[in-house]
Amino acid sequence: MKGKLSVCVVTYNEEHNIGRCLRSVSWADEIVVVDSLSQDRTVEIAKEYTDRVYRHPWKGYGAQKNLALSYTRCDWVLALDADEEVSKELKVSIQRTLEEGNCDGYEVLRRSFYLGRWIRHGDWYPDYQLRLFRRGKGRWEETELHERVLVDGKVGRLRGDLYHYPYRDLSEHIRKMDRYSAIAAREMARRGRRFRGWDLLVRPLFRAFRSYVLKAGFLDGVPGLVIALSSAAYVWAKYAKLWELQNGPEGPACGDG
Repeated sequence: MKGKLSVCVVTYNEEHNIGRCLRSVSWADEIVVVDSLSQDRTVEIAKEYTDRVYRHPWKGYGAQKNLALSYTRCDWVLALDADEEVSKELKVSIQRTLEEGNCDGYEVLRRSFYLGRWIRHGDWYPDYQLRLFRRGKGRWEETELHERVLVDGKVGRLRGDLYHYPYRDLSEHIRKMDRYSAIAAREMARRGRRFRGWDLLVRPLFRAFRSYVLKAGFLDGVPGLVIALSSAAYVWAKYAKLWELQNGPEGPACGDG
């Protein structure tokens, strides 16, 4: 017996992405959108595809996605980000799984489009993400950054790409890198991670080498080089911000000496 599918998406100022995302899953039985008070046309566009649009202040990545999950009603859930798009091959694979699936969750292969080309190497590919799961068997880990779906049961993989459009240009990439590195630094500090001097040199250099050489990012041309260097810059920034949190203008935290 074929199971029914809910798609859930969280949004904030995604008017340039949300139409493409929801159009790619217009065949689903239900679409749920939870918007964190966007100031652009995100909600207006989303309502062209579903009447299940809710507005709620931002709770954090994992918590907001779990809120969207709580509104779903079907047997299966496909969790997407607004900057993602289900390919035709992935659609067929999902529909087949709704009829024949014997796992509780499924990973999909995400492929990113960046600086005018599809990225096929480096840190960004292959990029498996667990996005399809039985409702009641999966839930988002409520971390501040790099949240993931945790599934209670067997996990398989689907055929077909999940298309990803992470940044419109370099400026947006840099802005997000600045924000995400600050979040990552706070998370490391919360978990008790202590800064070490070599974090600022060895870790960024290794990240660039891994992305560009070990993972063959050089085969993606200039975009591959940009990804390798920006990945190194992100690592440098998060550890520099960790140092700042622990030794910044106000001095070390109490008890640090």
